[in-house]
Amino acid sequence: MYASIRGTRIFFDIEGAGLVPDGPAMRQRPVAFILHGGPGGDHSGFKPAFSPLAARMQLVYVDHRGQGRSQKGDPDGYTLDENVEDLEALRQYLGIETFVSIGTSYGGMVSMAHAARYPDSVSHLIAIVTAAHGGFRQAAERIVAARGTPEQQRVSAMLWDGALDTVEKLKHYYAVMGPLYSVKGQDPAAGADARARTLHEPAALNRAFGPGGFLRDYDIRDELAKITARTLILAGRHDWICPPEFSEEIHRLIPGSALRIFEHSSHSIRADEPEALLDAITGFVGR
Repeated sequence: MYASIRGTRIFFDIEGAGLVPDGPAMRQRPVAFILHGGPGGDHSGFKPAFSPLAARMQLVYVDHRGQGRSQKGDPDGYTLDENVEDLEALRQYLGIETFVSIGTSYGGMVSMAHAARYPDSVSHLIAIVTAAHGGFRQAAERIVAARGTPEQQRVSAMLWDGALDTVEKLKHYYAVMGPLYSVKGQDPAAGADARARTLHEPAALNRAFGPGGFLRDYDIRDELAKITARTLILAGRHDWICPPEFSEEIHRLIPGSALRIFEHSSHSIRADEPEALLDAITGFVGR
């Protein structure tokens, strides 16, 4: 499905019922927006990993502008600020009063910024393996230098240099970096079929990470105190690109937030500890 908003078309998909029978009445389930990372990927990596959540809430999977099945456009518009405004416009388009915002990696950056700028729109915020400022890049470079193979060091340098400029290069990057993204040695999509399903968009990735990319000076730490949603922060102990100290910092900056670090996970908790991840999310929203 598509929403024509803010001069573009945003793709979204819905899983699970919003209204369910509850004795003599119909009960409204929470609506959860699922925001993917990258940038430069799509929502498909969350299917079927997040599908069990549809038993407790209605899921709205979103492809950021210019990515996945959303409309392509000028890469200059592929920024966090635009993604935030798109998310708020999509909420209004769908007629949703408040929603559960579940953002992973870059999607967590969008979720946090949106919750800070539109606090009345978010009931619960779940920020997964993310960071509140661009310092995560320097930390990731140090980790790859210490733990990475020569080929991992080479392709990660291509990420920072904005040199992953074709779909083939992006696929090779994720295949090589899989053992760093997951302690089980899987890439974030967890499997060959899932990798094949992902729609990659190099322009969006390079707009964020390449020379002059917006994530180089990204910093929303001063905004986090404005978040009023109940907040859960989830991190992987062995995460190479958003190490857990960045989640600990977010926890300190968002009043009343809760933090959980998954001791047997890297950046892809949904590949490393999937059942524990789902339990954490459903338990938090249920409370």
